[in-house]
Amino acid sequence: MRERNKEKTSTLRMALSELKKEEIDRREEITNEDSIKILQRMIKQRKESKTQFLEAGRSELADKENEEILILQDFLPEQLSEEAIKIIVLEAISETQAKEPQDMGKVMGALKSKIKGNADMGIVSKIVKENL
Repeated sequence: MRERNKEKTSTLRMALSELKKEEIDRREEITNEDSIKILQRMIKQRKESKTQFLEAGRSELADKENEEILILQDFLPEQLSEEAIKIIVLEAISETQAKEPQDMGKVMGALKSKIKGNADMGIVSKIVKENL
């Protein structure tokens, strides 16, 4: 039987329309990597909205945003754990021979190709800062 979940249905429709809009704006088909980036951007927007709603005392709207985040995350590849990210970061630091915080750009550049949407780059950035 069909699941009648209004929140999930509306979130999926919103995601599909965002993907279609991006495709129309670019005038070409979007790749899987592009769609992952779009979904990550949507999740980031919802996290920011959730924070603002909580600050304003609107917990019911924050809960709605959280539900949308969980639904959207189901369509992303499994995210790396912080331990796995730390291992990859340490490898990238040794490969780029980075020693100072000024070398963070080199490390992040090397990490982008290795991680490719499997981790939140904010978390990756934090781990790189801790290890430089």
